[in-house]
Formats: sequence, structure tokens, C-alpha cells
Amino acid sequence: MNRTKSSEQRLKTALRAAKAAGRIHLERFGRVGKIGLKSTPIDLVSEADLESEAAILKIIKRHFPEDSILAEESAASGAALSSESLWIIDPLDGTTNFAHSYPHFSVSIAYQERGRLLIGVIYDALKKEMFIAQRGRGAFLNGQRIRVSTARSLSDALLGTGFAYDRRERADFYLAFWKAFMMRTQGTRRSGAASLDLAYVACGRLDAFWEFGLKAWDVAAGALLIQEAGGRVSNVDGSPLVLDAGNIVGSNGRLHRAMVSVLKETKSMFDEKHP
Repeated sequence: MNRTKSSEQRLKTALRAAKAAGRIHLERFGRVGKIGLKSTPIDLVSEADLESEAAILKIIKRHFPEDSILAEESAASGAALSSESLWIIDPLDGTTNFAHSYPHFSVSIAYQERGRLLIGVIYDALKKEMFIAQRGRGAFLNGQRIRVSTARSLSDALLGTGFAYDRRERADFYLAFWKAFMMRTQGTRRSGAASLDLAYVACGRLDAFWEFGLKAWDVAAGALLIQEAGGRVSNVDGSPLVLDAGNIVGSNGRLHRAMVSVLKETKSMFDEKHP
């Protein structure tokens, strides 16, 4: 099988899997059912998370049984990010939103080979928005090519962010960055679904995004979307993005240096006050 054909077949599989998960999201929305806890009292898992993941894995395994899978709820195959052919899946990003019938959540599916992201799909079933990226082929929303914004200064920017599950213990740390950007931008939003925040940077609804405490499945698809839409992603210190580093800054590219500068300055000031 040639590589192009394989890539196209994997994209079709990713889309089929995302739509299957999206149908479950719609069926369960407002009728959430049992809610469980994972690592903390604010880290939720719903029946929709588990059902969505099962549907996604069934489709992928049917078409690509030899591929490895890294999925949030099951860590299905115990796969590592170093796996040669790897699917990276968040079956329901925004579980807390979903559990409260707050209409902002998605499914995120990425595929990488030898550590290189090739496909990213993020699907918001409620809004009927399908974001797609293929390495070297651009980024699209419902079939229309998307590009990052043209904002050139933080004073003109709208940013997105999120707070990790240890936020009750580290509130001062996260709020230091919120305040730093609040004072420099037109606004900062905390919507509760990192994958959609990254997709919104890719299509220009947000100008940049930063967050700590994330997992590979939170950022993989969105990172590729931003890159293919003409933006830039990195770790928050400006070094090349590592999916399991736990942090990310994504921007339209024009704001990236300023974003990293504020993040570094704020961290340094926080560390001085909290040795």
C-alpha cells in the first residue's frame, strides 16, 4: 500500500470514527447518566466518554488492526508516543461541560507516524463543525480552508486558556498567567475544551492559546490544525512542542514571540515569590 493511499484511508477512518463519537455525544447530551471520578474530584468521566471511545476504537481496529492506540479513557494498547503508527484519541474533550449540559465539547483524533503528526480531526457535533488537517495539505472547517488570524500585537488579541485538574492546589500559579495576559490583551477566554481552543486558533476565532497540565490527546490534533493553518505551536518556553510535555502555546505565529516572552516573564516572577 503506497503512503498516499494509506494516509487517505486513515483520514476516512478518522472521520468515520469522529462522526460515530459525535452521534453518541448528541444522543447522550442532556441525558448524561452516571458520572465517575478519575484522579481528582474535578476530573470527571461519563458514560458518553466510555461509549465514544469504544466506538472509535472499534472502527480503527477494524481498518488498521496493527496500529497502536493511545486513548484517554483506556490507554487502549498501552501505546507509547514513540510507536511507529499511533492514533491519539480524546473521545470527549470537555467532559465537565458535557456533564453540566454546557454546549461546548468535541472529539479529537490524531494520527502520527514515527513521531510525526500526519492527520488531525476535531469534531463538534452540536455545532456540526468538522475540523480537518493533513500534513502538507492545509487545514479545513467543513470543507473550507481555514487560516490563522492576522493580529500582530497582544493588545489586539483574544486568547484562550484552561486550568489543569490540580488548579485547587495551584490556583495562584495559574491565575498569575491569567492576570498577565488579561492586562495585555482584549480578552481571555476559558471554555473548558482545549482541542476546540486550538481549532479556534487555527480558524482565527482566537489569536493564541496557552495551557499547562495537558495530555497528548488534548493537543495532538489541534497542534497540527494550527500548523497547517499557518500558525505556530511550541512548549510554553518556546522549545519545540513535545506532546507529553504537559504544556502548549499555540498562536497565529505573529504573536508567538510575545506569548512566550510573557509566559517566561510571569513564571520567573512567580518562582521568585514562591521559592
